[in-house]
Amino acid sequence: MTLQLDRERPRVLHVTTTAMSLGWLLEPQLRAFKAAGFDVVTASAPGQIAERLEASGLAHIAVDAFDRGIDYSADIRAARELRAVIDHCAPDIIHTHNPKPGVMGRILGRVSRVPLVVNTVHGLYAQPTDGFRRRLAVYGAERLAAQFSHAELVQSIEDVETLLRLGVPRERVHLLGNGIDLERFRTTEHTRERASRLRRELGIEAGVPIIGTIGRLVWEKGYRDLFKAVEQLRASSPHRFAVVVVGPREPSKADGIADGEIERMAGLGVHFIGPRNDVEDLLAMFDLFILSSRREGFPRALMEACAMGVPVIATNVRGCRQVVRHGYNGFLYEPGAHRALSASISRLLDDELTRRRFGEAGAIRAQVEFDQQRVIDRTLSVYRSLLRSRTDRYNDSIDLVAEAASKREREANAPADSLSRSA
Repeated sequence: MTLQLDRERPRVLHVTTTAMSLGWLLEPQLRAFKAAGFDVVTASAPGQIAERLEASGLAHIAVDAFDRGIDYSADIRAARELRAVIDHCAPDIIHTHNPKPGVMGRILGRVSRVPLVVNTVHGLYAQPTDGFRRRLAVYGAERLAAQFSHAELVQSIEDVETLLRLGVPRERVHLLGNGIDLERFRTTEHTRERASRLRRELGIEAGVPIIGTIGRLVWEKGYRDLFKAVEQLRASSPHRFAVVVVGPREPSKADGIADGEIERMAGLGVHFIGPRNDVEDLLAMFDLFILSSRREGFPRALMEACAMGVPVIATNVRGCRQVVRHGYNGFLYEPGAHRALSASISRLLDDELTRRRFGEAGAIRAQVEFDQQRVIDRTLSVYRSLLRSRTDRYNDSIDLVAEAASKREREANAPADSLSRSA
């Protein structure tokens, strides 16, 4: 894409590994940054979601060599492509996401003399419970790359503590949190109607509880725990229940779940329905949501389930602990303890009152703690603070951004204002 330079607006370049990350994780934020007065450009591997972003006015530049896997020759090509993107885009801020572009983009941003380099830590790819080699590689790379950034926006409080222990300067580390679109993820009569239609399409009888999960079909997402729990419940539990798995297959990944295993579990009544865009309707269909992942940053799927009033069970790992309070809006269990998972599922299938109580508590917690507008506002605050600290050159741009934000707030309040005037 040929970009038209607009120096009345500060330009921010958001870099992710895949277009999927731009669409699923960042699109509402990107739109908000544009509405706030920034010239927003995105870069990732090509994909259909990138085409959708472009159609809606968010510029996208493809980095063809970006890939989640480990391929050093591809990584070298990706670094060259990203350097060319940065030179062509000439951003005022480069904002990186995901491990690979996070390390690569922070370093290249400084080398390319981008005025400001920002990184979001969606979840460090190592935890204190991981082996020494993994921790050494991940923590070493993060510590090195953090030397090239001006700000680290960190979703998890546990990762904040880790970065500070690694010696990342405290003034660069900002607790960001995570959030979702609470207007989208709420139960309405329309979502209930669509959920009933989806149940019929899947051939699941009315009244049969549905256990749902969302995640890529890789073993890291904890599917061994879920599959073993399902097998155990099918063998020993009197309950009738259905299981629905939402997410793409990833056969190219080293830990991708083989087709044979998926077919075996399908024989036990597990519905694998692939990636979907109607997540809110699916969540409205679920009676129980499970996230059995071995590693998470700050999982959106859990927040979305809570917002929809669905009781949840999750592993007791970083990120999940920030969403689920054991015994309040769900249960936590230790990774690998599939018998404990099975027992928690059985207990909730037995106890409709507890399911309802957990669902109501989760919905309240989502309203209080998981609003994506908080994440947007915190990010914009960091942008403005960094721009002002750099040079007077950006003062006019910041005023434009502030004016756009003020206009947005006035428009949001306009109906209420006009109603009060008419009253």
